[in-house]
Amino acid sequence: MFLTARAPLVVAVGVAPVLLLTTAGANPWLTAGLWVLLCAALACADALLAADPARLVVSRSAPARVKLGDPATALVRFGNPTGRRVRASVRDGWQPTAGAPAARSRIDVPPGESRTVRVPLLPRRRGELRTAFVALRVAGPLGIGGRQRTIPAPGSIRVLPPFRARRHLASRVALLRELDGSTSIQVRGRGTEFDSLREYVRGDDVRSIDWRATARAGTTMLRTWRPERDRHVVILIDSGRTAATRVGDGTRLDAAFESALLLAALAQRAGDHVHLVAFDRAVRGRVTGVDGPALLPALVDALAGVEPQLIDTDWDAAFAQARSLHARPSLLVVLTAQEAPDAARGFLGTLGSMVSAGTTVLVGTATDTELSATASSGGTSDALYRAAAAEAAIASAAAVSAGILRSGATPVTGAPEDLPPRVADRYLELKRTGRL
Repeated sequence: MFLTARAPLVVAVGVAPVLLLTTAGANPWLTAGLWVLLCAALACADALLAADPARLVVSRSAPARVKLGDPATALVRFGNPTGRRVRASVRDGWQPTAGAPAARSRIDVPPGESRTVRVPLLPRRRGELRTAFVALRVAGPLGIGGRQRTIPAPGSIRVLPPFRARRHLASRVALLRELDGSTSIQVRGRGTEFDSLREYVRGDDVRSIDWRATARAGTTMLRTWRPERDRHVVILIDSGRTAATRVGDGTRLDAAFESALLLAALAQRAGDHVHLVAFDRAVRGRVTGVDGPALLPALVDALAGVEPQLIDTDWDAAFAQARSLHARPSLLVVLTAQEAPDAARGFLGTLGSMVSAGTTVLVGTATDTELSATASSGGTSDALYRAAAAEAAIASAAAVSAGILRSGATPVTGAPEDLPPRVADRYLELKRTGRL
C-alpha cells in the first residue's frame, strides 16, 4: 500500500471542522484523532478497491550488447489478463549506471490487452548491467491510496568498450596495403616474404638480384619482398592498481583497451594472429585462437567486464600467461603504467626474460597530459610545490623508460588519445623494416 499526494490534502481539509468543534466545546485531541482515523480508513478502503498490479504479466526485451556511451532502449511489456482496467505508474529497476530515467512512466492497460513501455538507457559503465524487477503503483478510485507491487522481471545488457580509436584504423590500413603491395605503390627492398620478380632499376639493392631469373630473361631481374604474414602478436594488459589511475577523461585501463583494439584490428587486416590476456594476479579476460572478422567482437566482449583491481600485478605470473598464449610470439605488447622506479623493479626484472631473438617487446603507457603544464607553472607556493612534484614524476617516468630500453624492449608513451595510434604506427614500422 502507498499514499498519494492527495492524502495530506484530505487530512488538511479536517482542520476547519476540528477548529469549529473545539470552539463548540468538544475535545480537540479526540476530534483530531477521530478525523485522522477516518482518513486512514478511507485510504485503506481506496487501496483495497484498486486493481492488483501483481496480476499483470510482465515480459521484457533489451539489446544484448551496446557500446559505452551509446543510447539503447529496453522494452517492458505488460499484459492484463484480468477483467479490470489497470492504470499504473511504472519504474524499472536498472542499476544507476545504466542511465535509466528517474521519472516514472504511466501505463493504461485495458482488460485482455497489453501495453509496452520504452525505457531509454545511456550506460555510463562497462560490463554487465542488470535489472531485477519492475515496481508498479496503482491508485484507488479516490486517489488517496493504492497498491504497490514489485514484480520480478530480470534483464541485463552487456556494455562494451567504445573503441573510439577506430577512427585511426582506415589510415593505418591504407599504409598497411602499401607495405603489402596491394596498392599501386611498390615498396622495394623491405620485408622478408618473397612477393614477385621485376626488372632491376638503378638504386635497387643488388643483394636482391635473382641471377637465375636474370639468366632466363636476358635482363637483370630483382626479387621484391613484402612483410610476412601469419605472425603471432600477444597483447598483455595490466589490470592491477596502476590501471585505475585517471588520465584525461578516463583511466589508464581504458587507454589500454583502445590501444589493444586498434592494434588487434590492424594486425588482423595484416593476416597476423592476435592473442590477448588481461591480468593482475588472476586472468580477467582472455582471447586466443580467434581470427578473421570474429576477432574484434571476441575482444570487446572479453574486455567489457574487466575493471582495475587495487592490487599489485604479479609480473612473473603475468608473463607466464603471455607465454601460455604462444611460446615465442613475434611481437609482445605490454600495456601497463610503470612510472615509479621503485615500484617498477619487479616489472623490469622480469621484462628481460621476454626479450629474445625472435620476439620484439613494446611497452605502452598512457601518460598524464597535465604533468608538463603543471611542471612549468609558477606563482604561489602551492603552485611551485605542484610543479616540483610534476617534475619529479616526469623524471621518474623517464628513468623507467630508460630501464625498459636497457631490458631490450621499446617504450611507447603518449596521452590517452595518442597512445593507440602510436602503438599502431610502431607495429607498421616493424612491418616496414622487416622485423615483423
